[in-house]
Parts: sequence; structure tokens; C-alpha cells
Amino acid sequence: MRGFRWDIFIEFFVKVLPYLYVTAIYVVSSVFFGFLIGLCVAMLRLSKRKVLRLIGSLYVTILRSVPSVVLLFIIYYGLPMWLRSSFGIVMGDTDTIIYVIVTFSLILGSSMSEIIRTSYLSVPHGQYEAAVMVGLKPTQAILRIVFPQGFIVALPNLGNIFIFMMKEGALAYTIGLHDVLGRGMYLGGLKANIYNLELYLALALIYWPCTMILDKVFKIWEKKLRSKYLRQREKAC
Repeated sequence: MRGFRWDIFIEFFVKVLPYLYVTAIYVVSSVFFGFLIGLCVAMLRLSKRKVLRLIGSLYVTILRSVPSVVLLFIIYYGLPMWLRSSFGIVMGDTDTIIYVIVTFSLILGSSMSEIIRTSYLSVPHGQYEAAVMVGLKPTQAILRIVFPQGFIVALPNLGNIFIFMMKEGALAYTIGLHDVLGRGMYLGGLKANIYNLELYLALALIYWPCTMILDKVFKIWEKKLRSKYLRQREKAC
């Protein structure tokens, strides 16, 4: 039985680390577009119209029921086929990362909608009504009164979304994207996959600090916002 090769481990780590920027691109992009989709879906679910609430609920139910890797394959193989047959659009030269962003934006949209909806409902409606009565426009009342409080409630879940995306996005290697995991699998294949332990430990040493840093940043951010909000409430009283 062969021993652990530290030189191979270091080689994998050094060669894979630069591809962390690819992971960062689809993580940030997917969260951003997922937030926009989630905002729209949350508005549907908060609507007074039953049909709109039903549409929003169906979106959340369907997207939560489909495994990420299955949806990734559906988007990767199905989207080009649909666009070509319906609109004559050929996506042959489209970068693989686009399919990853589209897939996870749709997936995160369902989770984001729930985060936005519950955060909005966590702020007493009376505060919004009071703000409007003292002269603020509805949009101003939401941005100045409802949003700051709801954002504090949503922040821990937003941190979890980033961490989820950091790990779940690694599935992108299954459609050939050279992110951290994809590049690692490629390099492992060049060595006939006989140094898998060294490879996976190198990958773990890249992913683990990133998720720990994200978790710490969001906790500090939440603590500062809560302290700031409490100070503002004390001054107002």
C-alpha cells in the first residue's frame, strides 16, 4: 500500500486554487439573480390575488422538489434545444458557466422567496402604516422602516445561501466547468486517478476555509447591524 504523497497534495492545491475565482463568479452571480427571482416570487406569494399566490407557491414547490444536478442537466441539455427549436437561437458557443448560473439562480430563487417573504412578515404591519400616516410614501416606508428590520432577520439565512451555493455549486463539474472541483477532477484524471486522497484533501482545504470565512463575515455583519438598530431605537425613544 502506497504512502501519502505530500508533494502531489501540494501540487493539486497550488494548481486548483487559482480556479477559485470561477467558483466565486457563479456563487455571487447565482445569489444576485436568485435574489431578483426570489423577490418577484415573494411578491406573488404576498399578493392578495389567489391566482398569483398559487403561481408563486407552485414555483417554490417545483424548484424545491427537483435535485440540483437533475435541473442542471435539464438546463444544460434542454435550454439550447428549446431555444433552437422555438426561436432559432443557437447556443453552441455559450460558456458552461452560464448554464450553471441559470440553474442555481432558479434554485436559489425559491429559497430566496421564502427568506424575503418571512422577513417581510416579521416586521409588524403597524410600523408600515404608522410611517405612511406621518407622511412617508409607501416606497419610502418600505425602504426606511420595513427593509432595515427585515434585512437583519434575513441576514443569517442569506449567509446560509452563500455557503450552500459554495458547496452545491461544485456539481458544476458534472457538465465540464473547470471551477475548483472541476479542475481538480481534471488534474486527478491526468494522474490516472491514483492520488484521489491527496486530491480530495486539497479540495477540502480550499472549500473549508472559504465557508468558514463566509460564516464569520455574516455573523459579524449581523451583530453590527443589530447593534446599530438597537442604538437607533434607543435614540428614538
